[in-house]
Amino acid sequence: MAYEKYGSDVIVDMMRAYKFPYISLNPGATYRGLHDSLVNYGKNEMPIITCCHEEVAIQIAHGYAKTTGKPMVAIVHDVVGLLHSCMAVFYAYLDRVPVMIMGATGPMDTTRRRPGVDWHHTANIQGNAIRDYVKWDDQPYNAASIPESFARAYRVMMTEPKGPVYLCWDAGIQEDQLKGDISIPDVARLMPPAPIQGDLKALEKASEMLVAAKNPVILAGYTGRNPESFDDLVKLAELLAIPVINLARRHNFPNNHPLNLARGSDVIEKADLILSLDVRDLVGPLVKVDRTARKMVYRTRKVCKIIDIGFADLNISKWSQDYMQLQEIDLHIAGDTLVAIPQLTLMCAEILGKNGKKQEEIRTRFDEHKRTHDAQRAAWQEAVKKNWQGEPMSLPRLAHEIWQVIRNEDWVLTANTLDDWAYKLWHFDKHYRHPGQWGPTATQIGISTGVALAHRGTGRLVVDIQPDGDLMFDPGTLWVGAHDKIPMLVVMYNNRAYYNDWEHQVRIAQQRGTDEKLAYIGMEIDNPPPDFGTIARGMGCYGEGPILNGDQVGPALKRAIEFIKKEGKPALVDTVTQFE
Repeated sequence: MAYEKYGSDVIVDMMRAYKFPYISLNPGATYRGLHDSLVNYGKNEMPIITCCHEEVAIQIAHGYAKTTGKPMVAIVHDVVGLLHSCMAVFYAYLDRVPVMIMGATGPMDTTRRRPGVDWHHTANIQGNAIRDYVKWDDQPYNAASIPESFARAYRVMMTEPKGPVYLCWDAGIQEDQLKGDISIPDVARLMPPAPIQGDLKALEKASEMLVAAKNPVILAGYTGRNPESFDDLVKLAELLAIPVINLARRHNFPNNHPLNLARGSDVIEKADLILSLDVRDLVGPLVKVDRTARKMVYRTRKVCKIIDIGFADLNISKWSQDYMQLQEIDLHIAGDTLVAIPQLTLMCAEILGKNGKKQEEIRTRFDEHKRTHDAQRAAWQEAVKKNWQGEPMSLPRLAHEIWQVIRNEDWVLTANTLDDWAYKLWHFDKHYRHPGQWGPTATQIGISTGVALAHRGTGRLVVDIQPDGDLMFDPGTLWVGAHDKIPMLVVMYNNRAYYNDWEHQVRIAQQRGTDEKLAYIGMEIDNPPPDFGTIARGMGCYGEGPILNGDQVGPALKRAIEFIKKEGKPALVDTVTQFE
């Protein structure tokens, strides 16, 4: 018998046309037609990653896209699934990550709704729930509209600045047999536009300012989202001996490069020119903040000029104020750093080639910054020695122990950097070592699993430094890793507290003169402490710990890595740390 096509098959045809690699989802009846099409019509060619929560489905797609630059599909069930997913969608938007979010609704034709549940599953314009923090959403009203809606969503999602989009599929349309053929467009002719080239005259002006500057500084935010930009930024920095402050929204610059000066140096105070590349919060790096009084004082000199290259207001929200505080800028260039940085480097090289005296000045500047860089790294090594003893262990000690075990592996760090101690002690020498720092509470285990999925099959050791409070939101994600064989080394950053908020309560107590010893109330994850090793084993993973003594960390990590290489599943080592 000939196969009769259904509306949901057209969705699968479009997914195939765009070559989506995976689908993460939490099951739901409103897209039962699409689910059947994925499994039977689509032959599960785009493997389904079964998730225990809708947020995790979005987060896995978030981590995958952040790592590869390629989107996944994440599917959530009607109104309730969409509402469950809202925070993860919002964070994908903030992080400029492309995610193709699909949802579903009960039939919009009210005569086809079952009593009760189909009405609960339906809302007027379902995308309203997340419209303020997706780039675009649509809800086609017939099967013939699916290809155009899908193609437009893909192009909008993948056009810089990238971000999530939402498509809602009517359950009735999914389940109806097609009455005729629906053609699939030539998606090669519907791809995103070429990168936005910054205005050449403005780039010429920027190159003149950079070459003329005595103490230029580069701030890098999302630049490393393109792997090519990692090496391109090194070339620009080395050409003019410009120190780089990596704000780490992506991995923008090798941390062991002599021109990498971590936050904490005085290069901002000395700067006469700052080149900002893809920095959304330009005020933050330029000020000192009194976090209790909520007051800011600028670190920069009045003579310091600012050049900003990026997308800035191109993606400004009418709702979310993630556009940050308005900063005065001397030269503002709208452009994609993927093409702007190489162009700027060529222009600077041309100017510099005619100026031998300037070249000597640049060599002297490079040597000065190298001394500062070396002194910083030496100081961090000393900090490890000073904080060597103690139970629970210090963060420097834990970062050191992890590094000693993984340094000879081809490793990747997923998100958390252990309060920057990984950056201070490890060598982030390749663009893929770290997709960037992003992991507010209740996001990291999901995003990290997506990063690990992206590296599955490469032989790389994916390391998740996992906060305890974060894992308590979604411990079922460990089961996802075990079920789908997504190898990842999970090292707990376990201080048995929501300590970031604990610190805030201490500050308020100090300001008001109340008892700061009571700051633990509503903050501790203790009495009893969760047994994360047992939780991991219960989910089908390797689990060990809790470990409070730094001497025991290395052997435990080696046992965990042996399990990962043998079984291809996550392994968790519960390490308990001091409050820092």
